[in-house]
Amino acid sequence: MKSSRRFVSGMALMFLLTMGVGILAAQQTPASSPQTDGVTKGPPITEQPDPLKRPVTDKEKIAQQKALRQELKGEYKKWVDEDVRWIITDQELQAFKSLGNDEERDQFIENFWLRRNPNPDSPENEYREEHYARIAYANEHFAAGKPGWKTDRGHIYIAYGKADSIDSHPSGGSYERPMDEGGGNTSTFPFEIWHYRYLEGIGDNIDIEFVDTCMCGDYHMTIDRSEKDALKHTPGAGQTLYEQMGMAKQADRFSGGGLEQLGKGPMSEQQQSKQFDRLDMFAKLMAPPVIKFKDMEEFMTTSKILTGPPFLFDVRTDYVKVTNDTVLVPLTLQIKNSDITFVTKDGVSTGTVNILGRVTNLNHRVMQTFEDPVSVQVPSELLARKRNDLSVYWQSMPLRPGLYKVDIVIKDVNNPDHIGRWERSLNVPRFDDDRLASSSLILAGQMERVPSRDIGAGRFVIGDTHIVPRVSTGVAVPVTYHRAQNLNFWMQVYNLGIDEKSKQNGATIEYQILDLATNKAILQTQELTSKTNPNSDQITIEKSLPLASLQPGKYQVNIKVNDGITKQQIAESAPFIVD
Repeated sequence: MKSSRRFVSGMALMFLLTMGVGILAAQQTPASSPQTDGVTKGPPITEQPDPLKRPVTDKEKIAQQKALRQELKGEYKKWVDEDVRWIITDQELQAFKSLGNDEERDQFIENFWLRRNPNPDSPENEYREEHYARIAYANEHFAAGKPGWKTDRGHIYIAYGKADSIDSHPSGGSYERPMDEGGGNTSTFPFEIWHYRYLEGIGDNIDIEFVDTCMCGDYHMTIDRSEKDALKHTPGAGQTLYEQMGMAKQADRFSGGGLEQLGKGPMSEQQQSKQFDRLDMFAKLMAPPVIKFKDMEEFMTTSKILTGPPFLFDVRTDYVKVTNDTVLVPLTLQIKNSDITFVTKDGVSTGTVNILGRVTNLNHRVMQTFEDPVSVQVPSELLARKRNDLSVYWQSMPLRPGLYKVDIVIKDVNNPDHIGRWERSLNVPRFDDDRLASSSLILAGQMERVPSRDIGAGRFVIGDTHIVPRVSTGVAVPVTYHRAQNLNFWMQVYNLGIDEKSKQNGATIEYQILDLATNKAILQTQELTSKTNPNSDQITIEKSLPLASLQPGKYQVNIKVNDGITKQQIAESAPFIVD
């Protein structure tokens, strides 16, 4: 290829030299005009237009685009179409296709991987190595008449890695529908459900369903859970519970016009309301992840010095057990409104803060990232009063037990030089089955039950409780309550002993409010777990106490759990101030 280019370039050079000699000869040929003072006057020499500056015609543009497509052959075309097909963004793809030579393409590929390197200072790129390992795995395990990387399962595996759990039905067969699919028994095509506890930019508890309707091993991703039903179009077969009871007809499945053709059941109305959520999830799964606040990322990956005024904020971390291998880690950020720059327009004052966070393990591998804008809007006449308030942001992350590093950068949108950074280690505890343990003791400003549809989802939600933690404004500084407010505290207790005969727990929980000035208990009470939740090895403590009777001062909440079955004890405490 290079030799042919040199040959063409050589021919072009000879052609230009020949043309140049001809033009020079023509200029040096004496004209037939009369001579004056020994000087021969010839015709005026006209300046030739620069061929590189003339406008390009439509025909030439088409030829250039065709030549560009021809250049994207070989290793560069393979890199775009195969290697990074599922992770390259539209903007990156467009930029790559607009490059004019191989040197620029090589530089682009180098920067492409560098942008994704979790540890830019390391000569090895863990992301790139993991990516190609995933491609090899997909080709080995998901091939179906075509390479594994081309299949839907290969796509998801390459983009998001191994699922946390897989419900596999490789032969299909008899299937007992869950209630949210209508209930009843039917037969299915082979299918798999991949469950991810968390996917960056998509959400928590993501289920992805693949169905092999051709029975050929080519599983395709679907958002219609009825697609795996092999008897869906067979009259009288595979009926749902409502159809068996005569409360619905099988033909009703095809008359709703929704995304899914599930039969009616006890939970069908709730499922209809979630169709847009399923569409949104599908769209996010198919799109490569992007970093919204790219300008803030450099403050994480480098030791760049902050030149603007300091933007201080406080962070609280808590730990809540989910499973033996997964711990929920809520991060609560607190920002003073007085530190936010507000812009007033049409009588409304708005302040916006961009938040970018990253969690890495000891090998510098990125485990979690989060990025969100937080806006505070208030009528301009109330701005002075609002500046005395605090704004809080919540991010809940499922992590495995172990040691991590957390980096958080915030940026005042209306004052670009106003940037703050927070960096800490994070030691996620392990909750062993044979050891009495508890979650963090959370003192909250707000605490209330959430509707059933919001259980376990949304900001400031743990289980079925909406809880907004109070964040201290400095190291070893207790949180503050006003006397007109309630003291809300929340905690979970794990691994209570269960009596083998009665099948009940037998623990005592003692509550105490201690006046730190006098070291005397002003409130002390206890309750038995056998009276509140007798058959469970896990209980949730939620208490709300009015503070009107307390004098201003420093206090402390003490909670002690004595397990009469296992003879173990645990205690947690948290100080607070009443003003």
